[in-house]
Order: sequence, then C-alpha cells, then structure tokens
Amino acid sequence: MTATTAAPATATRKLGALQFLGYAAGDAANNLAFSMTSFFLLIYYTDVVGISAAAAGTLFLVIRIWDGFADIFAGRVVDKTMTRWGKFRPFFLFAGLPVLLLSVATFTVPGLADGNGTKLLLAYLTYGLLGLAYSLVNIPYGSLAAAMTQNSGERAKLASFRMIGTAVTTIMLAFVVSPQIQQYRGDPDGFQRSLLITTVVFAVVGFALYLFLFATARETVQRDVPSVSARQSFTTLKGNKPLIMLCLASLAFLTAMFSLQTVQVYYARDVLGNANLLTALTVLSVGSILVIAPLMPRLVRAIGKKRAFLSFGGIGLLAGVGISLSPPSTPWVSMTFFGIMGISTAGVNILMWALEADTVEYGEWKTGVRTEGITYALFSFTRKLGQAVGGAVAAYAIALGGYVGGAAIQDQNALDAIRYASGFIPVAFIALGMLIFFRYPLTEQTFATMVAETQARRAAR
Repeated sequence: MTATTAAPATATRKLGALQFLGYAAGDAANNLAFSMTSFFLLIYYTDVVGISAAAAGTLFLVIRIWDGFADIFAGRVVDKTMTRWGKFRPFFLFAGLPVLLLSVATFTVPGLADGNGTKLLLAYLTYGLLGLAYSLVNIPYGSLAAAMTQNSGERAKLASFRMIGTAVTTIMLAFVVSPQIQQYRGDPDGFQRSLLITTVVFAVVGFALYLFLFATARETVQRDVPSVSARQSFTTLKGNKPLIMLCLASLAFLTAMFSLQTVQVYYARDVLGNANLLTALTVLSVGSILVIAPLMPRLVRAIGKKRAFLSFGGIGLLAGVGISLSPPSTPWVSMTFFGIMGISTAGVNILMWALEADTVEYGEWKTGVRTEGITYALFSFTRKLGQAVGGAVAAYAIALGGYVGGAAIQDQNALDAIRYASGFIPVAFIALGMLIFFRYPLTEQTFATMVAETQARRAAR
C-alpha cells in the first residue's frame, strides 16, 4: 500500500493538547508492564518464586539481551509496515493487549508450576515472551514522535509528556504495590494472590490507554520511501554517528538508572527498615519528572540539549555518592539524595527521547531515507542492554553481599551491598556516560540546517 504524504508545513505545525495527552497515555500503558518489572520483578523472583538472587541476575541478563534483539526485529517489522492507519498506530491496537496479558503471566509463576526447576524455566519463558511483545508495541511508540512533527520544540514537549506518563504510572505503582510488599512479607502465597489481582486490573486500564493513543496520534511527517528495505535500514544506521554516540552514552546512564531501580525496594525495606518508604522514595525520585518536564523546552532553548544532558549527569554523580553514604538511621538524608537523583534521571531521560528523534533527521539528511523504526530499535536495544546490565549488576552485588531471599533480617554485608548498588555503581556508569557524550556532534543549529536542507531537496524533486 502506498503512503499518503503530507505537506512539509503539516510536519512543523504545533500539536494539539489531545495529541500530547495521548502520547503520555501511551507511555503510561507501557510502564504498567515495563516499570512493574523494573521495580518489582527481582523481589518477586527472590521472595515469592524462591529463585536465588544470583540466578535471577543471570535471568535478567539473558532475557534483557534477548529483548534487545527483539527490538531490532521489531524495528524491521515497523519499517516494512504501511497501512491505512499509518506505519506505527496499528501496533497499539493489535500488540497492546498481548503485552499486558503477558505481564500478568510473568507475575504468576508459582501458580503455573511446581518445583524450582520448572519455576525457573517458566520465569525465563514468560519474561522472554513479555519482552518480545513489548518490543512490538514500544518500538512503534518510540518511533511515533519523529513522525508526528519535525518541530524541535514540539518534540521536546512530546518527550516531556512521555516522561510525565512514566512518572504518574511509576508513582501509582509504588502506592499500589509497596503496601502489598509490607503486608505480605513472609507470606508468599498472599503476595502472589494480591499481585494477580493487581496485574489483571493493570491490563484493563493499560489497554484503554493504548486505545486512547491510537485514537489521538497522527503521523504527519512526509516520507519518500514508505516501506524501507533491510539494506536501506542498516545503511542508514551505519552512517549515523550521532545515533551511535547517543546509544553508547545512554547505555552507561541506563545501566546506572536500572541498577538503582532494581534494588530501590530492598533499600527501603532492608536498609531503611520499612517497605512503605518505597512510596516516598519513588515520589521523590520519579516525581521530579513532573517538575522537570514542563521546564525542559525552555531549558533546551536556553542552553541546548547537549549542555543540559551533561548538566543533569553531573547532578546524578552528586546524588549517587549521597545515597550510598547516607546513614540509615536518618532516612530523610537518603530520601533527599533520592530526590536529587530523580532530577538527574528525569532530565537525562527526557533528553534521550528528544535526541533520538533528532538522529532520525540526521539519517535522512545523510541517506534520503527515513528509518524511524530501526533507528529507534537500535536506541531501544541500548536501553534493554542497559536494563540487562544494570539489573544483573545489582542482583549480583546483593548476592555477593550475602542477601537471603525471604529472610526477615539481612546481615550487614548484604545491607552494604544494597547501598553500594544504589549509589556507587550508578556513579561509575554516569561518569562513563558523560565522558562519551562530550563528543556528541549535533547542536540545535546543526539540526535546523539539516531539516531545512532535507526539505529543500524534497521540494526540488
């Protein structure tokens, strides 16, 4: 089927409020599966399923690397797709519900099997299938921003609304799941029943959010090649230096972020002594998005994306050291540093999405072919690899510290390992990411020049 192309003016027009809200709803739906696993799957595996922390760390590493390759597969599927609904929107309609149902299955392992070996096998199977299904909805979702507008300011707003959707959902998860962790400590069967009800409700709500995204999103950016071949996809990637540098820097930052996310629930329950404090830590860390997101377009106009990215990284260095060194006897100190880390991760994440969309324009400027799907897929592969490494590093750290799943009290070595995985490990990876990003070549002026030259070439043809 051939594409219906829009005039260039359509792609630079300002988006409406419903489109921003719909885009935020899409990431809210995504995070009912994604953040649920990022924050709570390790403690579910160790304390409910009965998998050791080391075995869970290996599972995270294997499955999340698998997820990364699933992203590349999904990117090619997206690049080849073109329908009367557009290139990306159909995936929200047809892949959204399977993602949410597989999230239910991922948190229902003890109900599906008996015996440790069978449980571990089913954990691999359900989490692996969830990752594949998630790729088929998240790659189109992430690619959609570059197809909705070529206006740099509007893209920054889309990235901000995306992160607002993430923040609202993550805070809600903390309010809903944290009391269950506290209430059912030592009662894995009760926790399992509670999680089953919770994930089923999330599936219903999430599918409604996907339908809202489908109804409000519009793909307006003109494309000269509606269906992209594999050769065109990978040729575009090979020459996209800004994308490669963004991916490498993001890998380091995301390893830091997911290390902290993976053990945050342990930090609240075991280091600070109360799982309910996870709600406060989450509000402080993730809630920062609600403050940073509305300010981001103005900040980008003032200092540019690159300087802003590095500045938020520096804030993260300070916060990570503070989290590891905060005395457990004064929770307000560590909570303050969690809030500061939230400012860092909020800023970096918002900018990542906006920067990724910019690299699509670079690829088209260099090759004449728009490849939103495979470009976002490579970036998402990086995110999955960061999640894999960060989650595995955190799990291995607490395993080396002697963490015992289900134990009412952990020894001091295990508590120290939780603190280091929450702070010092993120600091090391943030510093690496900043070193890489210093050489990132795209500036706002370069971006504007590229878009103008691409449109001029199209008009000449």
